[in-house]
Amino acid sequence: MQLTTQDAFEHNLDTLLGGIIPKSIAIAVSGGGDSMALLHLTRNWARAKSCKTHAVTIDHGLRPEAKDEADFVAKTCRNLSVPHSILSWKQHPGTGNLQAQAREARYDLIGDWARANDIPVLLLGHTSDDQAETVLMRLARGSGVDGLAGMPRKRQDRQVQWLRPLLNISRQALRDDLTTIGAAWIDDPSNDDPRFDRVKARQLMQALAPMGLTQKRLVQMAQHMADARHVLEIATKKLAEDSVQIIAGSVRIETAIWRDAPADLRHRLLAHALCWVSQQTYRPRFSALTKLARGLIQGDNGSLHGALVFQKADHIWITRELKAVAKTSFISDQTWDGRWRMIGPVKPDQRIRALGDEGLARCENWRDTGLPRQVLLSSPAIWHETELIAAPFAGHSNGWTAELMANHDDFFTSIITH
Repeated sequence: MQLTTQDAFEHNLDTLLGGIIPKSIAIAVSGGGDSMALLHLTRNWARAKSCKTHAVTIDHGLRPEAKDEADFVAKTCRNLSVPHSILSWKQHPGTGNLQAQAREARYDLIGDWARANDIPVLLLGHTSDDQAETVLMRLARGSGVDGLAGMPRKRQDRQVQWLRPLLNISRQALRDDLTTIGAAWIDDPSNDDPRFDRVKARQLMQALAPMGLTQKRLVQMAQHMADARHVLEIATKKLAEDSVQIIAGSVRIETAIWRDAPADLRHRLLAHALCWVSQQTYRPRFSALTKLARGLIQGDNGSLHGALVFQKADHIWITRELKAVAKTSFISDQTWDGRWRMIGPVKPDQRIRALGDEGLARCENWRDTGLPRQVLLSSPAIWHETELIAAPFAGHSNGWTAELMANHDDFFTSIITH
């Protein structure tokens, strides 16, 4: 018996959640057919599971209709008794790839909103059509295994689980369901604008289908590549366990073991270390990554992705680049650089900033710590205006300690994606 869309969705979501029902769950809803179908499917599932449901819409302000679309979602959510929030993107750069920038802004806004509202799980409405289009676009760009694996069904970012439970359900099936229950949606005119690569890919698939390169075949290829990626990630984790130590929030790799590993594993471990140190979700460009890796083999140092990479004795160190955090300042009881929590005798007007050259000069015994100067420069310190209060890693604790938000094991476990 063929599963209904609701049954398929619930099976996918229960699998992604591992059978654990969160206290609350959120849906990113744009007003288009895919996300509106996701809203109805999730509401039905959540009511049966006694799980609180929230919806969130981004008003990018890029089209005159954006506000009306957000209001349409808000009205629908009211009718469904689903709490709804509208977030506005106001910092348009005005140059570059606007679609990519809007996508990043959307994830930033929604991620911050979910974390602020203590919502651990957020659902995205990408369908099998989106997956096929993504694979085709990445094929055209010459992507490797990771790119051709398509969009992941599950990822962890900003203390939020981002799930895509519709990746094996077609866009048409969702619209058919909406039509059946008399639910409306709004079609974004940009979805038919041939200036955008995704629209070109959609049109190209129609031309390629007669030779067998169908949507279904592209989605199958993505799954094959995801399986291959999983094997490579297991090997990368083993390489990390053999060669990596986490010291003062930095990654130290034994050079000889890293250098003797296959090139793909070297690149994966290096990319993972860069992302882990800089708290970035996406890997650096492959060309920049391989250039850095070649330089390390030749004995050079470098910087990439907000991280400094240098060699000392028989090790490669990846640490936070000072200039990436030099202007980052938070009050002493807040999280600094998205990864550090400072614990100590908090007093008014104290702030967390990078130690920097000025602070290190005031730590007379920093060499006794055994930590490289580059690591200490970007380490968290407590300041009161221009007075250095504490620098835990530089031998000047003064009652303070610095703790990573993620424990050391997270570096190794997070190599494996889902």
